[in-house]
Amino acid sequence: MTSQLVQRQVTLSHGTTNYWECGTGEPVILLHGVGFWTGGDYWAQNMEALGESYHVYAPDFVGWGTGDRLDVEYSFAYLVDFVREFQDTLGISSAHIIGHSMGGWVASLFGYESPNRVRTLTLVASGGMSTRTLSTMTTFEAPAYEDIMRHALATIEGAQESTVTDAVDRWYQRTKHPGALDSYRKILSHMNNPVHRARYNLLRRLPQVKLRTLIVWGSEDNVNPLNMGEQMHELIDGSEFVVLPCGHYIPSEAPQAFNQEVLHFLRKNSQNGDVIDDHRKQVNHSR
Repeated sequence: MTSQLVQRQVTLSHGTTNYWECGTGEPVILLHGVGFWTGGDYWAQNMEALGESYHVYAPDFVGWGTGDRLDVEYSFAYLVDFVREFQDTLGISSAHIIGHSMGGWVASLFGYESPNRVRTLTLVASGGMSTRTLSTMTTFEAPAYEDIMRHALATIEGAQESTVTDAVDRWYQRTKHPGALDSYRKILSHMNNPVHRARYNLLRRLPQVKLRTLIVWGSEDNVNPLNMGEQMHELIDGSEFVVLPCGHYIPSEAPQAFNQEVLHFLRKNSQNGDVIDDHRKQVNHSR
């Protein structure tokens, strides 16, 4: 396999999940944030660069994209176990785990619960440090096409309407996927419950994380303020901390700088430079 992106589908216990894949080498799993229309393709500006040296996977979380859903409020525990099941089904014993925003929260919980499944941990503008509830989760309404376009133009480096139309079209169609809105509201209901936000908070967990960890933050982040990243850095002993001159959506706002920092971190923490690829067992996937 080259570094060219391929979209695949895998069958897990809840049904089908779509994911993007490229490259060869040690496995890297990218976990996206909470946005309604997001998915594995959020990492489009990062995967091919990482795929030059690593075998990269970017799944749609269960409850996102156009895969199968369950009619329940997905818990944090359910999302963490989704990562384990994704690894199991693809024959990945352990991987470098990179998570953005909500994906960083899930990645942190995963590293805390299953450190043997994680080679390194990279937390990008990660959630999980605050118990405050968010009004945008309480009163969520489906976005219009124009809302998604404005977001793309504001958060993708060098974006122009002509260059992001295909992506925005794809994201908008996801918002119309049968059951997507009801499912997403259930997810937000669980995540925004103050009891759950306190129960799965990272404050007591991060000091127990003994993984090689990189924390990447945007200096202008107005979703998860910079002081949250600084606190994470203090809580995870031996972690590295990088601040880039951008906002919350670092992988798309500053992709070149982000890719450079992540590759530097991964390369110096790879397993003696050996090329390792666990993706060798037969799995149920298709192009």
